[in-house]
Amino acid sequence: MENLWALLALVFVTLLTFLSKLVFKRRQERKLPPGPKPWPIIGNLNLLGSVPHQSLHLLSQKYGEIMQLKFGKFPVVVASSPEMAKQFLKVHDMAFAARPALAAGKYTSYNYSDMVWAPYGPFWRQARKIYLTQVFSAKKLESFEDIRVEERRHFFSRLRSLSGKPVVLKDHLCRHTLSTITRMVLGSKYFSESGDDKSSIVKLDELKAMLDEWFLLNGVFNIGDWIPCLNFLDLQGYGRRMKALYKRFDKFHNYVIDDHQTKRAKDKDSIPRDVVDVLLQQAEDSDLDVKLTRDHIKGLLQDLLAGGSDTSATTIEWAILDILKNPRVIEKAKEELDRVSEETNGLRRTTSQNCLTSMLLSWSR
Repeated sequence: MENLWALLALVFVTLLTFLSKLVFKRRQERKLPPGPKPWPIIGNLNLLGSVPHQSLHLLSQKYGEIMQLKFGKFPVVVASSPEMAKQFLKVHDMAFAARPALAAGKYTSYNYSDMVWAPYGPFWRQARKIYLTQVFSAKKLESFEDIRVEERRHFFSRLRSLSGKPVVLKDHLCRHTLSTITRMVLGSKYFSESGDDKSSIVKLDELKAMLDEWFLLNGVFNIGDWIPCLNFLDLQGYGRRMKALYKRFDKFHNYVIDDHQTKRAKDKDSIPRDVVDVLLQQAEDSDLDVKLTRDHIKGLLQDLLAGGSDTSATTIEWAILDILKNPRVIEKAKEELDRVSEETNGLRRTTSQNCLTSMLLSWSR
């Protein structure tokens, strides 16, 4: 009997050794990219430092234009040359089209229900098609021209009223772009611009703060995403903040959608006038590959509000800064505006462009 147990133990050890060698051999055959040896649990997170892109550049000089790191338990491949980037972004783009499923996508984008965090697949392609054909079509954008002109006039009027006083341009640009985007996307601002107005669900400063928090939480390094065993501890507090932000935005989006559904119920033959109407109409389409849920609508609206307000304001701010630093560019811009004004018969365009030119010139003095 003892000999039998000894024989079984020997067979088990032999089999285990064989399987270990087989697994090791297969790993070698994969020809994984070179990289630093990872530590247990944390992987190579200790090598990132406070400026990750600089740390990755230094590592690429040692390990080459393509290398593998471990972020916690997850393998990460880093491309550090145009040729390698092309392999990821063009040659094998389908394999790398989706983002990893991080906490930010779960809590700030309705469980990956928008275009930013949704995995590449039927819903993502359908959402892109809806955006291109129903939201960003030339006809649809042209229908919002009156809104853009009116908000530009309000923007210039506010700046003129502050003539001779210090102006934080980014604040006024954010107010302008947010007012324009909400009217185009939601049909109305749905926020109050003064503290005395109690009729709106949220104040302007509150909505701006919510969007700022959204951008921050979508860009932070959340340790629980990469070391799942620590996720429940929420060491950095990001999980708690994401859940709190979700509740605030969910209340806002539910209010907007309910308001539109009430109006649609009163007038069933109404023509969609804004993006919320378009998405609600699409949600009723039984021929869609993926039926649009309420969370899908919220997620897509969230993308438009965030992407259309902050990024536009930042782009305009930097463009104005560069123009003011280059007087020759101002003269060239004036010539181009004059030429376009002569070629078009749109009085509204000419008026807004002249205001922009005057504003740039006054700030450059």
